Amino acid sequence: MSEKRIPVPLRARAFGGAAPRWMGWATFAVLLALWEMAVRAGWISRTFIASPAEIIVQLQNLLLSGELWLHLGASLRRLLIGWGLGSALGIMIGLMIGLSRVARGTLLPLVSALFPVPKIALLPLFLVWFGIDEGSKVATILIGTLFPTVIATYAAVDNVDRNLIRMGQSFGLPPAAIVRKIILPGAMPGIFAGFRISISIAITMLVVAEMMNADRGVGAYIAAAGQLYQMDQLLAGVTLLALLGIVLSWLLGVCERRVLRWRE
Repeated sequence: MSEKRIPVPLRARAFGGAAPRWMGWATFAVLLALWEMAVRAGWISRTFIASPAEIIVQLQNLLLSGELWLHLGASLRRLLIGWGLGSALGIMIGLMIGLSRVARGTLLPLVSALFPVPKIALLPLFLVWFGIDEGSKVATILIGTLFPTVIATYAAVDNVDRNLIRMGQSFGLPPAAIVRKIILPGAMPGIFAGFRISISIAITMLVVAEMMNADRGVGAYIAAAGQLYQMDQLLAGVTLLALLGIVLSWLLGVCERRVLRWRE
């Protein structure tokens, strides 16, 4: 008779299951309440920071006036184009480096040399190359997305279990089938981890590009509010960026769960 295996429970609380969701919401609510109270009591001057209530009012004004969708739509368009192109190109280069010795020898030193360069410093160069229109903004987001995606894809491919590849070869699978059925599925968790990093960098590059020269966009809205010292509008723009990051991260999580359903 086979004995029934009973898992040994973890004694350390740090490893014992997931934390309740209400803790995060409660912490957030307490911080907002303290923030509101500090501004209303005069402990923090409104010259330096607006209260959460004032930020909510400004967001309502943006929504009712229709400017919210104008700024958010312009930013989303630039972000999706730049991040999409940068991610696609980054996956292609990362796969080449991970699968080809020639590409690894020629492209990896170049990527390693350019990756530490602050991408914001390249924005004036892009303005000269692509002009002050959408091209320079998309190029800024693209270059900020490209290198993290390349590094994440290459590392994910390099970490695929070699025994699985040898097993596929022993069954006579051609190289294309090994890449499609073994390497890509094994590398997808690492690639999605790179997506989460690159989308945050893309939002940062978006704001920088829009602050430099743009009529519409969340970054342009924040820059205009900062020049006039309108803290409620400035923080309303920052809140929009935070919400945008949360929504995009949630969408990536949904895509990741569907693509990696085979792990369940």
